[in-house]
Amino acid sequence: MHPNVIPFRHEDTATWTYLVHTPGDDAAVLIDPVLDFDVASGEARTLSAAKVLAAAEASQLRIEWILETHAHADHLSAAAWLRERTGARVAIGEGIVRVQRTFKERLNLDDDALVADGRQFDRLLADGDILQVGALAVQALATPGHTSDSMSYLVGDAVFVGDTLFSPTSGSARCDFPGGDAHALYRSVQRLYGLPATRMFLCHDYPPAGAEARAEVPVQEQRAANIHLREGIDEANFVAMRNARDATLAVPRLLWPALQVNIRGGRLPPPEGNGASYLRLPVRLRDEDAHSGASSGAQ
Repeated sequence: MHPNVIPFRHEDTATWTYLVHTPGDDAAVLIDPVLDFDVASGEARTLSAAKVLAAAEASQLRIEWILETHAHADHLSAAAWLRERTGARVAIGEGIVRVQRTFKERLNLDDDALVADGRQFDRLLADGDILQVGALAVQALATPGHTSDSMSYLVGDAVFVGDTLFSPTSGSARCDFPGGDAHALYRSVQRLYGLPATRMFLCHDYPPAGAEARAEVPVQEQRAANIHLREGIDEANFVAMRNARDATLAVPRLLWPALQVNIRGGRLPPPEGNGASYLRLPVRLRDEDAHSGASSGAQ
């Protein structure tokens, strides 16, 4: 099967969203939709998601499922907003429960703020589960490594890999988030390379200067040319490279806002007494003078 894949680029977060359907069939799935979010104002907008919805309506497509590849740390999900407007159900890998528990603890949330059992989603997918969406058969494939809940989706000759891989010139995903594991990522990629799919669709791409971002890469090109995970690179060398590289990476700009929304299935935190929702930000003071013996009154 050769599904029709319509990509949408969210430039602010370098994210690809995909509308997927079989030609001649009006049932569709939507993968990794994005909310627009401005940190300074705290305003979340639905402009990008509305464009995707308008495109589906123009093509007379019914979005039946919204699929998340994982709880993203670099953009906020528009899944809940789209669910309200389409009646589509939202699914994510069953590993989301572990992610919810981790960040519930780190954010010191109580059960009124977040119940960490996956109930925020309509379905938690296990490895090998199949969703039948009209003529589409969507197979869920657990591909941990970037995160513990990472899931790829195999649809005919296409595979949607989330953050597991970028284009050949950009390499692979970081593995230093809670639950990340470079060994697991290596094995997940080998699994992807062995699939019958010929087309790989990325959630992000970070092209070099002067090059355009790529949504789709032939699987054979990834095998032959990915700078981090091509044929001939063994697990030990990849893990050493990945761990060293991860140690130099900054925290994603939207990590705390994104995770607080995405572990809730794209919903904002519950409103407080004044009717407003608030996002938490863990804060700690790093005393740079502690090791030097200097005091605040030193001249």
